[in-house]
Amino acid sequence: MFKRPLAVAILAATTAIAATSAQAYEAGDFLVRGGLAAVNPDVDSGLLEANGNKLANTAVDVDSNTQLGVSFTYMYTDNIGIELLAATPFKHTLTGKKGLSGLGDFADVKHLPPTVSLQYYPMDSNSAFQPYAGVGVNYTVFFSEDFKSGASATYKDLELESSLGLTAQVGFDYKLNENWSLNAAAWYMDINTTAEFKGRADNAKYKIDVELDPMVYMAGVSYKF
Repeated sequence: MFKRPLAVAILAATTAIAATSAQAYEAGDFLVRGGLAAVNPDVDSGLLEANGNKLANTAVDVDSNTQLGVSFTYMYTDNIGIELLAATPFKHTLTGKKGLSGLGDFADVKHLPPTVSLQYYPMDSNSAFQPYAGVGVNYTVFFSEDFKSGASATYKDLELESSLGLTAQVGFDYKLNENWSLNAAAWYMDINTTAEFKGRADNAKYKIDVELDPMVYMAGVSYKF
């Protein structure tokens, strides 16, 4: 006669334990996410200027690159998180286009894109699937700007200005256990820069404005503590 109440009690206890083990994020949690991060620029190039004169039909392009990415999130509430995104330095090759196509791959540059975002998690904390969206600010710093091969014999002193712009992101975690989740995320970043350099023989001054505005994709794992 006690079997049915006992079975109900066991089922209730099992359900409670399962809900606790599947519990996702709560205020005060720290999340570390890591994986492969790919930066894919959507380049809009201005015209090259030589000593203040714009040269018609000139443009540059910038290739994609993949590195290790990591982010740190503090859950301010059950639904609001604050994230810092970082990565190992990305390396890109600059290529001449249109009237500059003869330059080919003419320079390499590295950059770091630290980004701070405010995130919103719409799902209940008991949900194993945790989508999120965020908006924030990105600061991109360029360094190790070097001309390649033949271009280094003609030009010198390449510098790219740092960029400050807005970002937007979407992503999700899928809970594997109490601490580990699978993660995937994408960011749109507003990144603009001006490249300046000089002629090696005559010290002529050159510059070109470039809108990079990349999509950044990251896939990996998330750990909660």
